[in-house]
Amino acid sequence: MFIYLSKKIAIPNGVKLRCVSWNSEQGWIACGGDSGMLKVLKLDSGTPKDPKSKMAPASSNLSMNQTLEGHNGSVMVVNWNENYRKLTTSDQHGLIIVWMLHKGMWFEEMINNRNKSVVRDMKWTADGQKICIVYEDGAVIVGSVDGNRLWGKELSLTLSLVEWAPDGRLILFCTVQGECHVYDSNGNPVLKMTLYCMEGSVGQANIIGADWYDGLEGYSDPNAPTLAIGLDNGRVQMMRSETDEKAVLIDTSLRATRIKWNTSGTVLAVAGSQVTADMREASMVQFYSAAGVHLRTLRVPGSGINALSWEGGGLRIALAVDSYIYFANIRPDYKWGYFGSTLVYAFNKPDRAEQCVMFWDTETNDRYAKYVKKLLSIRACGEYCVLATKGEEPDQYILILCNAIGSPVDSKYIEVEPMYMTMTQYHVIVASEELIYIWQYRTPVSKLTSVDAEGSSSLRRKEGRERIFHVDDKQVTEENLVGIGDKLRSGSLATNDPACAVCASDKCLLVGRESGIVSRYSLPHLAFEKTYVLRCRPQVMALNCESTRMSIIDINGVLTFFDLVVQGEGSIQGEHLSLERKDTWGMCWSNDNPELFAIMEKTRMYIFRGMEPEEPVLSNGFICEFSDLQIRAVLLDDIMRTPDHPDKDYFIDFETKSLRDTRHILGNVGIQDAYQFIEDNSHPRLWRILAEYALENLNFMIADKAFVRCTDYQGIQFVKQLQLLDDPQKQHAEVAAYFKRFDQAETIYADIDRMDLAIEMRMRLGDWFKVEKLAQGGAGDDALLFLAWNKIGEYYADRQKWHKAVAYFAQAKNTEQLVECFYILEDYVGLEKLIHTLAEGHPILCNIGKKFMSVGLCEQAVAGFLKGADIKAAIDCCVLLNQWDQAVELAERNDFQQIEGVLGKYASYLLEKQKPLQAIELYRKANYHNEASKLLSKLAVEAAATKASPLRVKKLYVLAAVEVERFRAKTLSTDMGPLTADSTHHTKTMAAQTLDGLMTLDAASADGTTGRVNENAWHGAQAYHFWLLAHQQLYDGNFDAARRIALLLSEFEDVFEPIDIYSFQALTCFYSKYYGKCSRAFIKLESMPGIPVEKQESFAELAVSIFTKHPPNDPNMSKSKKNRGLGDNDLGPRGKIAQTRCVASGKELAGENALRCKQCKHSMLSTEMNSRNYCALCHAQLPGNVPYGSRGGGGKLHNMPIYEDSES
Repeated sequence: MFIYLSKKIAIPNGVKLRCVSWNSEQGWIACGGDSGMLKVLKLDSGTPKDPKSKMAPASSNLSMNQTLEGHNGSVMVVNWNENYRKLTTSDQHGLIIVWMLHKGMWFEEMINNRNKSVVRDMKWTADGQKICIVYEDGAVIVGSVDGNRLWGKELSLTLSLVEWAPDGRLILFCTVQGECHVYDSNGNPVLKMTLYCMEGSVGQANIIGADWYDGLEGYSDPNAPTLAIGLDNGRVQMMRSETDEKAVLIDTSLRATRIKWNTSGTVLAVAGSQVTADMREASMVQFYSAAGVHLRTLRVPGSGINALSWEGGGLRIALAVDSYIYFANIRPDYKWGYFGSTLVYAFNKPDRAEQCVMFWDTETNDRYAKYVKKLLSIRACGEYCVLATKGEEPDQYILILCNAIGSPVDSKYIEVEPMYMTMTQYHVIVASEELIYIWQYRTPVSKLTSVDAEGSSSLRRKEGRERIFHVDDKQVTEENLVGIGDKLRSGSLATNDPACAVCASDKCLLVGRESGIVSRYSLPHLAFEKTYVLRCRPQVMALNCESTRMSIIDINGVLTFFDLVVQGEGSIQGEHLSLERKDTWGMCWSNDNPELFAIMEKTRMYIFRGMEPEEPVLSNGFICEFSDLQIRAVLLDDIMRTPDHPDKDYFIDFETKSLRDTRHILGNVGIQDAYQFIEDNSHPRLWRILAEYALENLNFMIADKAFVRCTDYQGIQFVKQLQLLDDPQKQHAEVAAYFKRFDQAETIYADIDRMDLAIEMRMRLGDWFKVEKLAQGGAGDDALLFLAWNKIGEYYADRQKWHKAVAYFAQAKNTEQLVECFYILEDYVGLEKLIHTLAEGHPILCNIGKKFMSVGLCEQAVAGFLKGADIKAAIDCCVLLNQWDQAVELAERNDFQQIEGVLGKYASYLLEKQKPLQAIELYRKANYHNEASKLLSKLAVEAAATKASPLRVKKLYVLAAVEVERFRAKTLSTDMGPLTADSTHHTKTMAAQTLDGLMTLDAASADGTTGRVNENAWHGAQAYHFWLLAHQQLYDGNFDAARRIALLLSEFEDVFEPIDIYSFQALTCFYSKYYGKCSRAFIKLESMPGIPVEKQESFAELAVSIFTKHPPNDPNMSKSKKNRGLGDNDLGPRGKIAQTRCVASGKELAGENALRCKQCKHSMLSTEMNSRNYCALCHAQLPGNVPYGSRGGGGKLHNMPIYEDSES
C-alpha cells in the first residue's frame, strides 16, 4: 500500500483538537477540542456525471461545516451511531450530549451530566442499539438508543477505555493501571485478559487504545486477529478473541497515542511520535497488516497526533494534529490482476468466510464468481492468472492457475511462502525471504506443460518444470532440491540478506534483496548471470519489454531507474539513471516500446518517453496495461464499492502525446506532414493510423508504404486489390467495409445499383438477417432466401432460441432441423404432424421414430418406423418400451418369427431373477394368456404350500382362470364379417379357423403340467372362495350357512388337505348341531390314511367327549328338500354341486332369481347381492340384473336368457 498527505484543514482561532471521528456510512467528520469547540464537517464526494472525469481523485471541498454549541469544557470524546445517525459527545466536565440530524443541521436531542466524575470513553455497539459510558471513578452506565438506562454499576476500577465485542455480548474495560477486564453485556465479570505485550516492558505502561473490528465488511481470513490493544510504549497486541493465547505482538518503537482498525479490519494504524537522529520528535503513523507485518510509515508535521479515524472504505484517514485536521490518501494493495480482456479481483463478503474472486470479461460483461479460502495474492499475464492461497496443512501453500472464466487449469502445492510473486507468459515465480520457486506452466510450443505430461518426453519436461533454489545460491542445480522442505522447517535456510522483491521477463529473472543487491538469472534455462547493486531497498521492481532497463520503487515511494546493459566500473554491472520521482505508487512499462512507461504519482498519471514526461493527467486509476501507445486503467476504488456489479465506465483509456499529435496533424495539417512526423516518432500504431487515413482518401501509395512500415501483410494485399477496381465508388465501399462500416458500404453499393455485391458482403459477414431483407426486396432469388432462412434458423438454434428457429426452419422447409427443434422443445404434437407430411420411406421418418422411442411414446414411434419401412425397428421399439401385445401383433402381421424367441428369453431372464410377477405381466401384454395362466397357477400352488394368506391364493387362482378364459376367447374367436357373394368360401375359411382354434385349445388342455387348470380353470378359485366364505359365515355366527358351504369343500380334496376339509366340516356341524354329519366327519378323520396314531387318538377322544353328550343325529330335514332329493347327505356328482350353488352365499340356485357372471360363468342369487354390482367370486363388473338361464341338457332351470361375453 501507499499513503500520502492530501489535505489540511485549520481550526479557527488555533483551538487544539482532542478527538476526531469519521462516520463511515454518511461521511460526516466530528472533531472536538479545547474551549468546548465541536464541529461537524463533511468532504464533498464530488461524484462526476461524466465517466471520463471519474479518473480524477475524490474532491476535498467541504460541503458541511457546522459548529455545535453546548459544551463549555474541552470536548474529549466524540462517537458516531451510524445506524441511527446520532452523534454522542462528552467534555472534561462529564457533560454528555446526544445530537440528531434535522433538515441537514445537527441539534441537541438529549443531555446528561452525572456531576461526579469525568467521562473517559463511550462506545456504541456495532448495531447501534446500546451505548456504554465509563467514568474515571469506575462508574459504568449502559443505555439504549432511545435514551433509557439499561443498567449501571460502580466498579472498583479506575477506568480509561471501553470497547464492545462485535456481537455485543462482551464489554472490554481498560484501566489506568494497564489492565483489561472482560464483562458480559449485563455487567457480570467474565475474565481478566492477559496482556502479553506487557512482558519485558520497563516501567508502567498505559493503555492508549483498544479497538475490536466489528466484522461488518467480512473477513479476509477467518483466523485473522480482530482485537487490538495498544500501549503508550509502542507495543501492540492483536488477538483473535479475548482468550487468544497466541496473540500477534508488535513493537512499533513509537510513543503511541492512538490505534485504529480500518473499516475492513485488514490494516491497523498506530499513531504516535519518535525521536529522530537529530534528537527531534517526529509525529508519524505506522500501518500494519492483520498478521503484524509493517506496511508503511506516514510522517506528519506538528507536535503530536491526538486522534485518528478512518473513512468508510479505508481510502482516507483523518489525523487530529494540534489545531489542524490532516487527511491522507491511501492506495490499498488490492488483490487483482488484468489479462486479455479479463479483470480479476478479490473482495470480502460479510456472509462468507471465503474471499470472493470475480472474473469479469470487460468486453462481454460476463462475470464469474469463485470463492477461495485463505487467498494471499493474485498475479496475471497472457492468457492466465494465478491465485496463491494458504493450504490446510502447516507450511503448505497452493498455486492455482486459472483461465479467463475462473476455471482451474493447473495447480501446485509448494512449501515456499508466496511473500513476493510475479508472472510471465511462461513462468510463475514465488519468493519467500530465503527461497525462490519457479514453475514453468507453459512453453512457447504448448499451452500448458501439464497437458504434455503423458508424452514420450514427459520425464524430461516434468523435471524442468519446477525449480527451487536458495537466494544465496550462485549455481542452480538439481541437488538444491534435495531435502528443501526439511531444511525450511528446521530453520537452517535462514539468510542474512532476505529477498524483498522479484520481477521477471521472458528472458531473465531478477531477485532484489534488502541490502540493495539484485541477482540476475536467465530464463527458461535457470542459470545465475550477474549481480547489480542498487542505492535503495527495492519494494517493487519491473522490467521493460527488452529487459534492458529496470524500474525500482522503494519503501518510501521513490521511483528510480537502472540500466542493465551499461557496463560499470570493475565488477559492478549496470548503472543508475538520473531520473528520480517521489510519491510514486504505480508504474507500468509499455509492452511494445522499451522507452515508454507510465507512472502514478499521488493523484496524477505521467507518461514518459525516454526520460521526458508528458503533461500529467488527474487519475486515481490502477494501470492495467500499456500497449499500442494507449494506457488502460481501472478505477478499483469505485469497483470495490459495488464489487458484485462492476461498470464498464470504470475502465478509462489514455493515449500518449504522439498518438494525439498524429491525429491532430492528420486532421488539421496534411498527410505529408503527418508522414514526416510519424517517420520521426515511428511506432506501428502511428503507421496504422496513417494507413487508415490514406485509405479513406484513396491515397494508395501512402497507404501501401504505411502498411509496409507496420508490417501488415493483409493491409498490403488489400491495397493491391483496391487498385484493381476501376470504380472509385467500389473502392470507397470496400474501404468502408474494411473499417467495419458495413451499412455505409451497403449504401454505396445500392447507389451504384450493385446489390449483388452488397449481398455478397453480407454473406461473407454472416449477417443473414440483412441477406434475408435484401433478398425479400428483390435482390435475390428463392434459393438465396431459403439459404438465408436456414442460416437464421441455425443462428437461433446455436443460441438455444428454439421457437424462433422453428419458424425459420419451417419457412425453409428444412425438415431435418425441424425434427431436432421439435424434439428439444418437447413439441411431440408438431413432431407427429411431420410423420403425416413426409412421403413413404423418407429417411427422416426413422429418425423421428427414434426420437419418439427415446421419450417412451410407442404409438408415434411405431408410426414413424412403419412409414419409414423399417418393420424391425418398429418391433424393437415395442419390445424396448414393453408393449409386447403390439410387438406380437406386428410380428404376426409381418411374419417376423424372432419375436417369440425374444419374448421367451426375456421371460426366462425375469424368472431367473426371481421376478415371476414381471414375467406374468410380460406374457399378459403380449397376449400369451396360456403362459401367463401357467405361471399364475404355479404361484398359487406355491403360495398354498407355504400356508400363505387364503385371500392371496384365491386372487392368484382367479387371475389364472381369467387368463385361461381370455386364451379360450382368443383361440375360438372368429370374425363373421358381412355376407357377400363369396359366402361359401368365407364359410369354409371360418370353419378352418374354428377347427384350428379347437385343436389349439385341445393341445393346451392336454398339457400335462397345466391341463387340469385349462380344463377347469375356476376349480382352485372356487375352492378358496368357498373356504373363505364358510369361515366368514362361521365368524359371523351363521352356523347353518357355514356348515352348508363347508360340506361343499369335499369336492376340493385335490386343492386342500383332506384333514383340513373334514376338520372344518366337523367344526361347522358341531356349532350348527348337525351331530350326524359331525360324526361322519370324525369317521373320515379317524380312518384317513397317513395320519399319525397320536392324532387319530386325539380325534377319537374328542369324538367320544362330544357324542357322549349329543347323539349323532341331524335335525329333521324339510319335506320339500326330501322331495327334491337335495338333502345334506346327497351331495350329488363330484364337480357339479359347486356349480349349482350361489357364490355369494353358498345357497342353492333352484327355482330362484339369479345373476350370472359373464367372466367366470358362476351365478348369484339376486337376494344375496346386497346392492353389489360385481361378482362375488371373480369380482368382475356385472352389467345389470341379468337372470340366470338354462344350461341345456335337462337342467331343472330353463327358459331364462343367458348374458355371455368373451371378456370382462
